[in-house]
Amino acid sequence: MCFKESKLFLLCFSLSITVSYGANTISANQSLSGNQTIISECEQFELGFFKPCNSSNYYIGIWYKKLNSNPPTIVWVANRETPISDRFRSQLKIIDGNLVLLNESKSLIWSTNVTTTLKSAIAVILDDGNLVLRDGSNSVEPVWQSFDHPTHTWLPAAKLGYNYKTKKSQVLTSWRSKHDPGVGLFSLELHPSTREYVIKWNGSQQYWTTGSWNGKSFDLIPQMSLTHKYDFSYHTNENESYLTYSPYDPSIISRFVLDVSGRIQRQSWSETTNEWNLIWFEPKSQCDVYALCGAFGSCKQFGLTFCHCLTGFKPRSENDWNQSDFSGGCVRKTDLQCGRNIEKPNFLMITVKNLPPNNSVAVWSVGECRTTCLNDCLCNAYSFVDNKCSFWNGDLLNLSEDNGNGNKIYIKVASKDLPRHNKSNLVNIGAVVGAVGGVICVLGLCLILIYRRKRIKVGKTTMEGLLVAFAYKDLQIATKNFSDKLGGGGFGQVFKGRLGDLSIVAVKKLESIRQGEKEFRNEVSTIGTIQHVNLVRLRGFCARGKNKLLVYNYMEHGSLDTHLFHGKQVLNWVTRYQIALGTARGLVYLHDKCRECIIHCDIKPENILLDVDFCPKIADFGLAKLVGRDFSRVLTTARGSIGYIAPEWLSGVAVTPKADVYSYGMMLFELVHGKRNSEGSQDSRSKYFPSLVANALKEGTDILSLVDTRLNREACVEQVTKICKVACWCIQDEEASRPTMSLVERILDGVSDVSMPPIPQIVTLFGENMGDSVFFTHSPSNGRSLVHSYSSGGGSQLKTASS
Repeated sequence: MCFKESKLFLLCFSLSITVSYGANTISANQSLSGNQTIISECEQFELGFFKPCNSSNYYIGIWYKKLNSNPPTIVWVANRETPISDRFRSQLKIIDGNLVLLNESKSLIWSTNVTTTLKSAIAVILDDGNLVLRDGSNSVEPVWQSFDHPTHTWLPAAKLGYNYKTKKSQVLTSWRSKHDPGVGLFSLELHPSTREYVIKWNGSQQYWTTGSWNGKSFDLIPQMSLTHKYDFSYHTNENESYLTYSPYDPSIISRFVLDVSGRIQRQSWSETTNEWNLIWFEPKSQCDVYALCGAFGSCKQFGLTFCHCLTGFKPRSENDWNQSDFSGGCVRKTDLQCGRNIEKPNFLMITVKNLPPNNSVAVWSVGECRTTCLNDCLCNAYSFVDNKCSFWNGDLLNLSEDNGNGNKIYIKVASKDLPRHNKSNLVNIGAVVGAVGGVICVLGLCLILIYRRKRIKVGKTTMEGLLVAFAYKDLQIATKNFSDKLGGGGFGQVFKGRLGDLSIVAVKKLESIRQGEKEFRNEVSTIGTIQHVNLVRLRGFCARGKNKLLVYNYMEHGSLDTHLFHGKQVLNWVTRYQIALGTARGLVYLHDKCRECIIHCDIKPENILLDVDFCPKIADFGLAKLVGRDFSRVLTTARGSIGYIAPEWLSGVAVTPKADVYSYGMMLFELVHGKRNSEGSQDSRSKYFPSLVANALKEGTDILSLVDTRLNREACVEQVTKICKVACWCIQDEEASRPTMSLVERILDGVSDVSMPPIPQIVTLFGENMGDSVFFTHSPSNGRSLVHSYSSGGGSQLKTASS
C-alpha cells in the first residue's frame, strides 16, 4: 500500500522499483489503447494518450496525476514528430524487448530502439516521472529510461548533462507551439568543457548562457544560491558530467521548462491556488531570445505583443501568429517578382539595436550601396555603417527595433506597401546626400533654427522647448470651435482637432485652474518632459487668460471604458492583460523614475487611452497638481470616479502613491469583468464584483466564471487568477498592506510571485450595501473608519468599522 503523506513521499520512490506488476506496468502480454493509462505506484504520474488543446492529434505522454490542473501538465512526450489520429486503434506495447507505438494502421511510429536480449521486458512508470524499460526478472538497471530522452521538462532527480562515452547530451527542446509538442526551435544543453548550460536557436545560434558552475550556482544565475528550498548538485567523472536537483521538502512539486517562448523557467506548484508559480526565468528580456519573431518580424519589449511584422509585411501564417507562434515569421504583402518589373521596389528604413547576421560587406559609397541592392534581385536589405556597405540576401532574423541611437537598416519592400510619407522621405535621402544643393539647404535650415533659438513663429503659435505654445484661435480653428467632443472628466472636456500639418490631436480644456500664466507654463513644461511608452505624449498647451488648454496626441482606439462598458470593441484576454501590464509600467515610471514622484490621483478606465496597437497610455498625469488637492469637484462631475478613490484620499491626510495603487486595483477588477464594479443587478444585491472575486479566491472556485462573458471563457486561468490576487492586494484598507506599483509590474511580468490576499474591508462592506454608494473616511487618531453609505433611494447612514 502507498501512503499519501508528504513525509513518506521518499519511501514511495524506493518502493516503486520493487513492486509487483500492476497498474504501473506494461508487460509483454499487455498493450495500452484509447483511454487506458498506467499510473505510478504512489499516483504521482500517469502515462497514456493525450490531445493538446486545439489539436486533432494524439500523443503518448506522461503528466502529473495528483495535480488538479486542467489541462493536465505534460512532462514528457514519446511520438513528438509522429502523432496519431485514432487512439483506440493505436497501441503502446512491448515487441522484441522494446516499447513501441503502433498507429491505427499498425505501423511502427515510435520505439525505445534499444538492442536487448530481454526475455521478459516490462515498462514501468515511476513516481519521479521516469518511464523505464527493464527486465522483469532484474529490477536493478533499466536498459532504457525517459530521463535520458527529455522533451521540454526537466524533473527533480533527472540528470541533465553530457555522456562522454556516447558523446551525446540530454537536451531540453521546446514545444513547437502551445498546441503542438513537436520539436521546437529552442534547445538547452550542457557544454561540458566550460561547465555551463546554453540555450540555442535552431541547434546552432547561442543566445543565452548560465555562466560556469562555481560550486554553489552558475555565475550568471546567482538566485540559485539564494534559495534554501532546493539542492543543486553538479557532478563530473570520466563517464559523464551532469546537473541534478531536488527539493529539501519532498512535498514541494517543481520543474524546469523550456517554454515555446525560448526561455527556461523554474516553476513550483501551489496547492492553495492549483496553479504553477513562476520562480524565475531566463533570459529576462523576451527580445533577447534569438529570432523569436521569425523572418522579417521585429520584437518590441513594450507592447501588446512582443512580435510584429515590419511595414509592408504580413504573418506567413495568421493562425500560428494568433496562437503566439511567431517562428514562421513574415512575408511581403506584395511579391516583388524580380525581373518582371511588375512592382517597383523601395526601401523601408528602421533602426535596430543590432544588425542581423549573415551579411556580406563591401566598401562603397552610400549611393552605390543603395543602387546595387535595389537592382539585385537577391538583395533583401542593406545598411551603410562606418563607410562600409552591408547586404542581406536571405531572410532577416533577430530584428529588434530601437528608438534610440541604433543602426539603420533599409529593407526592400514594394513601393505601394510603404506609407506615403515614408516613400517621399526615402526618395529624398539619396537626393540630400548626393546633391550639394541639398546640403546647402540643410545647413541653411540649421542656421535659421539656431538663430530663432528654439522659438519658431507660425502665425500666433510658437515653439517653446519641447512643447508648442498654441494660440487660442489656432486651437479654435483646429477643433471647429470645440464642436467635436471626445469626452470629459474631472479635469475638463476633451475635443478632437486637426492641426495645419493634418495631424489629429486631442485638445483638453482645463477647468478651475487657479494658477497664473507663468506658473501654469512652468508646470506644463515639466509635464512635457515626461515621456514613456505607456504615457500619453503632451504636444503643447495654450494659456490665454482663464483659458488653459493642453494638446495631446490623438489615440485611435479611444479610452478603455468605451471598450469595457460601452460596446465599442470587445477586447480579448491577451489585450486586457497587456493593458494591465502596460498601465502598471506607466505608473511605475510616474512614481519612481521621474525627477519628482507624480501621483496621478485619478486612475480609472476613462484615463487609460489605447493607441492604434491597443498599447495603453495613461492620460491626465500631472494634472492633479494643476487643479490643486480639492477633489470634491471630481467626485461630483467625473462619472465613476467615486469607485476608484482610496479611503485615505477623503480623510485629509497626505496622499501617497498608494492612492494610485488602490485606483489601479479597482480598475483591474473592471478589466476582468467588463463591467463597472458597482453595477447592480435585479436578481441579487451581492453582485459587487470585488466581493465575488475575493470569495472565489478564498473558496478556490472556478475563476474563469468571473471573466467578461463576452470572452466565452477564452482566457488564461493563471493570468486571471494572478490579476484577481493583485487587485485584492491593491485595495487593502491600509496603505502599508498595498504593494508598490513596481512590485505589481514584477508580478504581472512573471518575475515575482503573489500570495493569497486577505479580504479587504471595503469588499465586505460594499457587498453588504449593494445598490448604495459606499466609501471610507479615516480617522488617524483612533484608527477607526467611517463608512458613508448613500442609498440609491436617497438618505444616508454612517457605520463605524475597525481599520
